[in-house]
Amino acid sequence: MAAFLALESRGAGLCSVFGCELTAGARSYTFQVDEDDDSEHVLALSMVCLTDGAKDECNVVEVVGRDRQHQEIAVPVANLKLSCQPVLSLGDFRLQVPVTFHLKSGSGPVCLTGRHQILHRRALSEDEESEEEEEGEIAPIMPAKKQRRRQ
Repeated sequence: MAAFLALESRGAGLCSVFGCELTAGARSYTFQVDEDDDSEHVLALSMVCLTDGAKDECNVVEVVGRDRQHQEIAVPVANLKLSCQPVLSLGDFRLQVPVTFHLKSGSGPVCLTGRHQILHRRALSEDEESEEEEEGEIAPIMPAKKQRRRQ
């Protein structure tokens, strides 16, 4: 199960809410985009939580993605238990798509929420230019002058 709701559209970019639920019957969910899409897609997880009907057992959620060498890598991101930690805030845990969420252990249901941001190529080049301008305005850090102590 996944749901999307458009939040914001700024010129060449779009941001939407992301959500999916992992259960004993649906242990995995893959978030992917069309291969022909030349936009940059970022999925940022904000929260992982147990929902109504969860048992008091360890529910381990794993993220399967690709590292910098494009090798598949699986990383556990949450270990939830109803009696001690039913919710985990991930802040703005950014992932490059495609990415798969897998309920490694437990029966859930576990809900994952976050945001999906789409940056079109034109917006990327404008952002990069503004970052370069900002970097040029920063003054270099100079070493402090030693002051001699009077005795």
